[in-house]
Amino acid sequence: MGEENHTFVAEFIFLGLSQDLQTQILLFILFLIIFLLTVLGNLLITILIFMDSRLHTPMYFFLRNLSFTDLCFSTSIVPQVLVHFLVKRKTISFFGCMTQIIVFLLVGGTECALLAVMSYDRYVAVCKPLHYSTVMTQQVCIQLAIGSWASGALVSLVDTTFTFQLPYQGQNIINHYFCEPPALLKLASADTYSTEMAIFAMGVVILLAPVSLILVSYWNIISTVIQMQSGEGRLKAFSTCGSHLIVVVLFYGSGIFTYMWPNSKTTEEWDKMISVFYTVVTPMLNPIIYSLRNKDVKGSLRKLIGRKSSSQRR
Repeated sequence: MGEENHTFVAEFIFLGLSQDLQTQILLFILFLIIFLLTVLGNLLITILIFMDSRLHTPMYFFLRNLSFTDLCFSTSIVPQVLVHFLVKRKTISFFGCMTQIIVFLLVGGTECALLAVMSYDRYVAVCKPLHYSTVMTQQVCIQLAIGSWASGALVSLVDTTFTFQLPYQGQNIINHYFCEPPALLKLASADTYSTEMAIFAMGVVILLAPVSLILVSYWNIISTVIQMQSGEGRLKAFSTCGSHLIVVVLFYGSGIFTYMWPNSKTTEEWDKMISVFYTVVTPMLNPIIYSLRNKDVKGSLRKLIGRKSSSQRR
Protein backbone atom coordinates (compact mmCIF):
# COMPACT_ATOMS: atom_id res chain seq x y z
CA MET A 1 0.00 0.00 0.00
CA GLY A 2 3.06 2.27 0.37
CA GLU A 3 3.50 2.21 -3.43
CA GLU A 4 2.32 5.09 -5.68
CA ASN A 5 -1.21 4.43 -6.92
CA HIS A 6 -4.53 6.25 -7.18
CA THR A 7 -6.55 4.32 -4.60
CA PHE A 8 -7.75 6.25 -1.57
CA VAL A 9 -5.79 5.49 1.59
CA ALA A 10 -7.59 3.21 4.08
CA GLU A 11 -4.81 3.21 6.68
CA PHE A 12 -1.58 5.05 7.47
CA ILE A 13 1.77 3.53 8.46
CA PHE A 14 3.97 5.38 10.99
CA LEU A 15 7.75 5.27 10.82
CA GLY A 16 7.76 6.06 14.56
CA LEU A 17 10.45 7.67 16.70
CA SER A 18 13.10 5.07 15.93
CA GLN A 19 13.71 2.04 13.68
CA ASP A 20 16.29 0.50 16.02
CA LEU A 21 14.84 -2.32 18.19
CA GLN A 22 17.01 -1.58 21.27
CA THR A 23 16.18 2.15 21.12
CA GLN A 24 12.47 1.32 20.80
CA ILE A 25 12.59 -0.82 23.98
CA LEU A 26 14.36 1.98 25.89
CA LEU A 27 11.83 4.51 24.58
CA PHE A 28 8.98 2.17 25.55
CA ILE A 29 10.24 2.09 29.17
CA LEU A 30 10.79 5.88 29.24
CA PHE A 31 7.40 6.70 27.70
CA LEU A 32 5.62 4.20 29.97
CA ILE A 33 7.13 5.84 33.09
CA ILE A 34 6.20 9.33 31.81
CA PHE A 35 2.67 8.17 30.94
CA LEU A 36 2.11 6.59 34.38
CA LEU A 37 3.43 9.75 36.10
CA THR A 38 1.15 11.88 33.89
CA VAL A 39 -1.96 9.83 34.65
CA LEU A 40 -1.23 9.49 38.39
CA GLY A 41 -0.25 13.16 38.80
CA ASN A 42 -3.28 14.54 36.97
CA LEU A 43 -5.73 12.10 38.60
CA LEU A 44 -4.31 12.97 42.02
CA ILE A 45 -4.80 16.71 41.39
CA THR A 46 -8.38 16.14 40.19
CA ILE A 47 -9.25 14.00 43.26
CA LEU A 48 -7.61 16.40 45.75
CA ILE A 49 -9.39 19.45 44.30
CA PHE A 50 -12.71 17.60 44.31
CA MET A 51 -12.35 16.33 47.92
CA ASP A 52 -10.85 19.37 49.69
CA SER A 53 -13.24 22.33 50.04
CA ARG A 54 -10.25 24.67 50.67
CA LEU A 55 -9.26 24.06 47.04
CA HIS A 56 -12.64 25.17 45.67
CA THR A 57 -11.18 28.47 44.38
CA PRO A 58 -10.90 29.91 40.84
CA MET A 59 -7.23 28.90 40.50
CA TYR A 60 -7.93 25.25 41.37
CA PHE A 61 -11.08 25.20 39.23
CA PHE A 62 -8.87 26.02 36.23
CA LEU A 63 -6.20 23.55 37.39
CA ARG A 64 -8.81 20.78 37.47
CA ASN A 65 -9.71 21.63 33.85
CA LEU A 66 -6.00 21.65 32.97
CA SER A 67 -5.51 18.21 34.58
CA PHE A 68 -8.45 16.84 32.59
CA THR A 69 -7.05 18.21 29.28
CA ASP A 70 -3.62 16.73 30.11
CA LEU A 71 -5.20 13.31 30.79
CA CYS A 72 -7.07 13.45 27.46
CA PHE A 73 -3.98 14.77 25.65
CA SER A 74 -1.77 11.98 26.94
CA THR A 75 -4.27 9.11 26.57
CA SER A 76 -5.15 10.11 22.98
CA ILE A 77 -1.52 9.63 21.85
CA VAL A 78 0.82 7.81 24.28
CA PRO A 79 -0.94 4.37 24.62
CA GLN A 80 -0.87 3.96 20.83
CA VAL A 81 2.82 5.02 20.74
CA LEU A 82 3.62 2.44 23.47
CA VAL A 83 1.97 -0.34 21.44
CA HIS A 84 3.84 0.77 18.31
CA PHE A 85 7.19 0.50 20.14
CA LEU A 86 6.48 -3.24 20.50
CA VAL A 87 5.25 -4.05 16.99
CA LYS A 88 6.98 -3.98 13.63
CA ARG A 89 4.08 -2.61 11.55
CA LYS A 90 2.81 0.63 13.09
CA THR A 91 -0.59 1.32 11.51
CA ILE A 92 -3.70 3.41 12.13
CA SER A 93 -6.94 3.40 10.13
CA PHE A 94 -7.97 6.52 8.18
CA PHE A 95 -10.87 7.17 10.59
CA GLY A 96 -8.66 6.35 13.59
CA CYS A 97 -6.24 9.00 12.34
CA MET A 98 -9.08 11.51 11.92
CA THR A 99 -10.38 10.78 15.45
CA GLN A 100 -6.89 11.20 16.94
CA ILE A 101 -6.46 14.58 15.23
CA ILE A 102 -9.92 15.79 16.38
CA VAL A 103 -9.26 14.86 20.04
CA PHE A 104 -5.62 16.03 20.01
CA LEU A 105 -6.51 19.46 18.55
CA LEU A 106 -9.56 19.86 20.82
CA VAL A 107 -7.67 19.28 24.07
CA GLY A 108 -4.46 20.93 22.79
CA GLY A 109 -6.33 24.09 21.77
CA THR A 110 -8.26 24.09 25.06
CA GLU A 111 -5.00 23.81 27.03
CA CYS A 112 -3.52 26.77 25.12
CA ALA A 113 -6.52 28.89 26.10
CA LEU A 114 -6.61 27.57 29.69
CA LEU A 115 -2.96 28.45 30.36
CA ALA A 116 -3.74 32.03 29.24
CA VAL A 117 -6.84 32.15 31.49
CA MET A 118 -4.75 30.86 34.43
CA SER A 119 -2.13 33.57 33.87
CA TYR A 120 -4.90 36.19 33.91
CA ASP A 121 -6.23 34.69 37.17
CA ARG A 122 -2.74 35.00 38.74
CA TYR A 123 -2.41 38.57 37.39
CA VAL A 124 -5.67 39.63 39.11
CA ALA A 125 -4.65 37.80 42.35
CA VAL A 126 -1.21 39.46 42.55
CA CYS A 127 -1.75 42.86 40.92
CA LYS A 128 -5.38 43.58 41.98
CA PRO A 129 -5.86 41.52 45.17
CA LEU A 130 -8.62 43.75 46.58
CA HIS A 131 -10.74 43.26 43.45
CA TYR A 132 -10.05 39.52 43.06
CA SER A 133 -13.28 38.19 44.58
CA THR A 134 -15.42 40.62 42.54
CA VAL A 135 -13.55 40.02 39.25
CA MET A 136 -13.09 36.21 39.41
CA THR A 137 -16.63 35.21 40.37
CA GLN A 138 -17.93 31.67 39.91
CA GLN A 139 -19.92 32.78 36.84
CA VAL A 140 -16.83 34.41 35.25
CA CYS A 141 -14.74 31.27 35.92
CA ILE A 142 -17.34 29.02 34.28
CA GLN A 143 -17.57 31.37 31.27
CA LEU A 144 -13.75 31.42 30.90
CA ALA A 145 -13.61 27.60 31.09
CA ILE A 146 -16.42 27.23 28.50
CA GLY A 147 -14.65 29.81 26.31
CA SER A 148 -11.42 27.77 26.53
CA TRP A 149 -13.17 24.55 25.48
CA ALA A 150 -15.03 26.41 22.70
CA SER A 151 -11.68 27.77 21.41
CA GLY A 152 -10.26 24.24 21.33
CA ALA A 153 -13.38 22.97 19.52
CA LEU A 154 -13.12 25.76 16.90
CA VAL A 155 -9.44 25.01 16.21
CA SER A 156 -10.15 21.27 16.00
CA LEU A 157 -13.09 21.80 13.63
CA VAL A 158 -11.22 24.16 11.26
CA ASP A 159 -7.89 22.28 11.17
CA THR A 160 -9.52 18.83 10.84
CA THR A 161 -11.93 19.98 8.10
CA PHE A 162 -9.16 21.59 6.05
CA THR A 163 -6.79 18.64 6.56
CA PHE A 164 -9.29 15.94 5.56
CA GLN A 165 -10.89 17.80 2.65
CA LEU A 166 -7.65 16.99 0.79
CA PRO A 167 -7.39 13.69 -1.13
CA TYR A 168 -4.97 11.08 0.20
CA GLN A 169 -4.13 8.62 -2.56
CA GLY A 170 -1.36 6.03 -2.77
CA GLN A 171 1.28 7.43 -0.42
CA ASN A 172 0.42 6.41 3.16
CA ILE A 173 3.71 6.31 5.11
CA ILE A 174 3.86 9.07 7.77
CA ASN A 175 7.31 9.92 9.09
CA HIS A 176 5.92 10.63 12.56
CA TYR A 177 4.71 8.74 15.66
CA PHE A 178 1.07 9.92 15.67
CA CYS A 179 -1.43 11.64 13.36
CA GLU A 180 -0.69 15.37 13.25
CA PRO A 181 -1.81 17.77 10.48
CA PRO A 182 1.66 19.12 9.44
CA ALA A 183 2.99 15.53 9.02
CA LEU A 184 -0.17 14.36 7.25
CA LEU A 185 -0.19 17.25 4.73
CA LYS A 186 3.07 15.93 3.24
CA LEU A 187 1.09 12.90 1.94
CA ALA A 188 -1.78 14.87 0.35
CA SER A 189 -2.36 14.33 -3.37
CA ALA A 190 -3.35 17.99 -3.98
CA ASP A 191 -2.07 21.51 -3.30
CA THR A 192 -1.96 22.14 0.47
CA TYR A 193 -1.54 25.96 0.46
CA SER A 194 -5.09 26.84 1.62
CA THR A 195 -4.93 24.20 4.38
CA GLU A 196 -1.54 25.48 5.55
CA MET A 197 -2.95 29.04 5.66
CA ALA A 198 -5.97 27.85 7.68
CA ILE A 199 -3.68 26.04 10.16
CA PHE A 200 -1.47 29.15 10.35
CA ALA A 201 -4.53 31.37 11.07
CA MET A 202 -5.67 29.00 13.82
CA GLY A 203 -2.11 29.08 15.19
CA VAL A 204 -2.37 32.87 15.52
CA VAL A 205 -5.69 32.48 17.39
CA ILE A 206 -4.75 29.63 19.73
CA LEU A 207 -0.95 29.96 20.07
CA LEU A 208 0.25 33.53 19.48
CA ALA A 209 -2.73 35.31 21.12
CA PRO A 210 -2.65 33.26 24.39
CA VAL A 211 1.16 33.35 24.70
CA SER A 212 1.07 37.16 24.25
CA LEU A 213 -1.53 37.43 27.04
CA ILE A 214 0.58 35.16 29.28
CA LEU A 215 3.76 37.22 28.73
CA VAL A 216 1.90 40.50 29.43
CA SER A 217 0.32 38.98 32.60
CA TYR A 218 3.65 37.71 33.94
CA TRP A 219 5.41 40.99 33.08
CA ASN A 220 2.83 42.81 35.24
CA ILE A 221 3.12 40.16 37.99
CA ILE A 222 6.94 40.44 38.06
CA SER A 223 6.73 44.29 38.08
CA THR A 224 4.36 44.11 41.09
CA VAL A 225 6.50 41.49 42.87
CA ILE A 226 9.67 43.62 42.54
CA GLN A 227 7.92 46.33 44.60
CA MET A 228 7.14 43.89 47.45
CA GLN A 229 8.73 44.65 50.82
CA SER A 230 9.15 41.00 51.82
CA GLY A 231 12.27 39.36 50.38
CA GLU A 232 10.82 35.90 51.06
CA GLY A 233 7.60 36.81 49.23
CA ARG A 234 9.62 38.07 46.26
CA LEU A 235 11.68 34.88 46.11
CA LYS A 236 8.58 32.67 46.30
CA ALA A 237 6.80 34.66 43.57
CA PHE A 238 9.87 34.59 41.29
CA SER A 239 10.23 30.82 41.84
CA THR A 240 6.55 30.27 40.92
CA CYS A 241 6.66 32.61 37.89
CA GLY A 242 9.94 31.06 36.69
CA SER A 243 8.61 27.49 36.78
CA HIS A 244 5.35 28.53 35.06
CA LEU A 245 7.28 30.32 32.32
CA ILE A 246 9.45 27.22 31.70
CA VAL A 247 6.28 25.20 30.95
CA VAL A 248 4.90 28.04 28.81
CA VAL A 249 8.13 28.24 26.73
CA LEU A 250 8.23 24.44 26.28
CA PHE A 251 4.54 24.06 25.40
CA TYR A 252 3.92 27.14 23.25
CA GLY A 253 7.45 27.29 21.81
CA SER A 254 7.29 23.72 20.46
CA GLY A 255 3.66 24.22 19.31
CA ILE A 256 4.46 27.49 17.48
CA PHE A 257 7.49 25.86 15.84
CA THR A 258 5.35 22.99 14.48
CA TYR A 259 2.18 24.87 13.51
CA MET A 260 3.42 28.33 12.52
CA TRP A 261 6.30 27.02 10.39
CA PRO A 262 4.89 23.77 8.92
CA ASN A 263 7.29 23.91 5.95
CA SER A 264 10.39 24.85 7.95
CA LYS A 265 13.70 23.47 6.72
CA THR A 266 14.26 21.32 9.82
CA THR A 267 14.56 17.56 9.42
CA GLU A 268 11.52 15.38 10.09
CA GLU A 269 13.44 13.67 12.93
CA TRP A 270 13.87 17.07 14.63
CA ASP A 271 10.14 17.83 14.10
CA LYS A 272 9.26 14.57 15.88
CA MET A 273 11.49 15.42 18.85
CA ILE A 274 9.93 18.90 19.14
CA SER A 275 6.38 17.46 19.20
CA VAL A 276 7.38 15.14 22.09
CA PHE A 277 7.57 18.27 24.29
CA TYR A 278 3.91 19.23 23.96
CA THR A 279 2.42 15.74 23.60
CA VAL A 280 4.40 13.82 26.24
CA VAL A 281 6.56 16.05 28.46
CA THR A 282 4.32 19.01 29.40
CA PRO A 283 1.27 16.87 30.43
CA MET A 284 3.62 15.25 32.98
CA LEU A 285 5.21 18.55 34.10
CA ASN A 286 1.97 20.53 34.50
CA PRO A 287 0.69 18.82 37.70
CA ILE A 288 4.19 19.00 39.25
CA ILE A 289 4.82 22.66 38.42
CA TYR A 290 1.32 24.12 38.80
CA SER A 291 -0.01 22.05 41.70
CA LEU A 292 2.20 19.55 43.55
CA ARG A 293 4.74 22.27 44.52
CA ASN A 294 1.86 24.29 45.98
CA LYS A 295 1.51 24.61 49.77
CA ASP A 296 -2.31 24.13 49.73
CA VAL A 297 -2.07 20.99 47.58
CA LYS A 298 0.72 19.55 49.78
CA GLY A 299 -1.47 20.18 52.85
CA SER A 300 -4.46 18.54 51.17
CA LEU A 301 -2.33 15.53 50.19
CA ARG A 302 -1.00 15.15 53.75
CA LYS A 303 -4.58 15.34 55.06
CA LEU A 304 -5.70 12.62 52.60
CA ILE A 305 -2.77 10.34 53.53
CA GLY A 306 -3.36 10.99 57.25
CA ARG A 307 -7.05 10.13 56.87
CA LYS A 308 -6.20 6.85 55.12
CA SER A 309 -3.54 5.80 57.65
CA SER A 310 -5.82 6.59 60.65
CA SER A 311 -8.68 4.56 59.13
CA GLN A 312 -6.27 1.64 58.54
CA ARG A 313 -5.11 1.77 62.21
CA ARG A 314 -8.73 1.44 63.32
